[in-house]
Amino acid sequence: MANEQNLDLVEISPTANPPVCRIIDYSKFKYEQKKKTREMKAKAQKVVIKEIRFGPNTDDHDFEFKLKHAQGFLESGFKVKSYVHFVGRSIVFKERGEILLLKFAQALEDVAKVEQLPKLEGKRMFLILSPKAAPASKK
Repeated sequence: MANEQNLDLVEISPTANPPVCRIIDYSKFKYEQKKKTREMKAKAQKVVIKEIRFGPNTDDHDFEFKLKHAQGFLESGFKVKSYVHFVGRSIVFKERGEILLLKFAQALEDVAKVEQLPKLEGKRMFLILSPKAAPASKK
């Protein structure tokens, strides 16, 4: 039947009993499948990570300023990667950097959840925060 119509016999579900086959134009079928996957990729939400940099001796005013920026990023739905960059001999103050990042996470706990606790990699100590899901509205 497929040869008479100049189409292809395509096996749709080989595991079914009996196997399911269709008479279709296979190249058109493949094209539509590609189109569907392209649309799915376009609709997929892309994760954007915003970075906020601290020094181990960051002062209170600078901390508050960066805190407000992070809050804005999280409310916009972005992830925030905050880090303390140790320059030269300041690597001695690892504890100070960790305390700063934990203080940062604690200040943002109402709008963000900690995805990764402070971790030292080379000369930087990272903390990754992601926005909390918005509470469902009650009807």
